[in-house]
Parts: sequence; structure tokens; C-alpha cells
Amino acid sequence: MNKSVIFLFLAFTLATSCAQKSDYVVTIKTNQGEMIALLYDETPKHKANFIKLAKEHYFDSLLFHRVIAGFMIQGGDPNSKKARPGEQLGNGGPGYTVDAEFNPKFFHEKGALSAARLGDGQNPTKASSGSQFYIVQGTIIPESNMDDLRIDQMKLNMGFRQLMQNPANKPLIDSLNQVYMAGDMEGYKRKIFALVPRIEKETGMKITKDVSPEKIKAYTTVGGAAHLDGDYTVFGKVIKGLDVIDKIAAVQTSSERPLEDIRMFVTVEEMSKKKITKLYGYVYPEVKK
Repeated sequence: MNKSVIFLFLAFTLATSCAQKSDYVVTIKTNQGEMIALLYDETPKHKANFIKLAKEHYFDSLLFHRVIAGFMIQGGDPNSKKARPGEQLGNGGPGYTVDAEFNPKFFHEKGALSAARLGDGQNPTKASSGSQFYIVQGTIIPESNMDDLRIDQMKLNMGFRQLMQNPANKPLIDSLNQVYMAGDMEGYKRKIFALVPRIEKETGMKITKDVSPEKIKAYTTVGGAAHLDGDYTVFGKVIKGLDVIDKIAAVQTSSERPLEDIRMFVTVEEMSKKKITKLYGYVYPEVKK
């Protein structure tokens, strides 16, 4: 049986077992403490791959080699196991990628376990790294800034440029320029956002996005990194040890690499969902029939 067949069989087995009464608990141990995570059934390729690597002890002794306070902690580069101090990391992997598995239910709230990847220029399909992953720390978005979530900034920019090209809108553009030149950037931003209904009407573009109540609650309470949504695959979630993310994110770094090595040791254990709920307080969503 070749490796691809084995991988597909493992993915099917995991999806089948996890849809029933058991699931896999991921434990990531570091010198800053340990994090407990679950992996989503709805991202079966990522789930199967991560569990496979963990069972092979692939992650053991690798570094969290990239740390950005208020954003995320990243690891999983096999080159980090024996890396010299100050050595640049982030290009290593197992020699394959994993197809993107975007799901609007999963987003970059604090604790989100997500797959790193190469940029769009080299990677137009947004395929994930075979082993590198990051865990979100992020920041809390004030409720007053919810328009940042509800508005597609790229489409807004396109629509606003079209609005500016219409000579009939010159008085409006002049008034906006006055606010901009006065240095009132918050006021300028509010005025631009207030123009969204007009831009949508004049250009025919849909600029506003539907944002679930769950996402709004998460980003305004525990925080996250909303700008990554839809671009990187979120395939799991830390359910215990969010404070450990904060501890790692707070360490001193040079060029985003911690000055003191933070190594990980990753294990997976199959466990009944009832036991997971009892131990960690995680309540599984009801499966609709």
C-alpha cells in the first residue's frame, strides 16, 4: 500500500471515528506550560496529517521559531530541531503540502490552530504547509470597530475609487480630503465607512459581509486575528492553556525568533467525547441529522 493510500485511509478512519463517540486530544508541551487542543472533523486532511505527524513524533523538540506578540506563535519547521542561535527558520517541511480546507465556521479567534503556508504569489491555491502551524493570540476588537469585520476592505477600496472618478461626486471628495488633510484619520475612516451603502448602490458591488454572532462575540471578548480569515486554514482550537500562548508571545525575540529556544513535544490521545467534556469543559456542537 503506497503512502498516499495510507494517508487517505487514515483520513477516512479519523473522520469516521470522530463523527461517533471519540475524538483525538492534542497535547503540546513546552517549557512555558502545556496547551490542549482539538482538531476539527470538517478539515479531515489537516486533522489526519497532524495526527499522523504527532504519532510519528515529528514535532518533538521542534521550536516555536516565530513569535509576534499580539498576533501568533508559529512552529513545526523540522529545520528548527538542530538550529543554531539566530539561524533564520521557516522554510522547512515534510516535502508536501495539504490542500486548503476553508470553512466559514472556523475563524482566527484566540487559540485557533491554523496552518502556515507560502504566500499567494508562490501558492495561488493557498495550500497549507505539511507541518508548520501557528496558534493565534491576536487582540480584542472594540465593538466600535465592528465595521472592520463587516466590510470587505479590498472591495471598499475598489468601489471608492470608482466613486472618486465620477465628476458629480467632486463636492463629496473635497470634503473627505479636508478631513484627511486635517489629520483626523479616525474621522476619515468613519466617513468612508458611512459611504458604503452609497458605494454599493452606485457600483453594484456588495461590500458588506455577513458576520455570525459567534464571530462577533469571540473577536470582541477573547480577540483574535480577523484579517487572516478566509486566507489560511483553521483546523483546530486550543481548549486549555490560552495563558501559555500569552507566556510564549511575551518572550524576548530577535527578528521574531525567541532568544531562548521554546521547544514543543506533541502527543495525541484518542478519548471519548464525554471524557473530553468532563476534563476540559469543551461542549461539542450538536450534529444536525
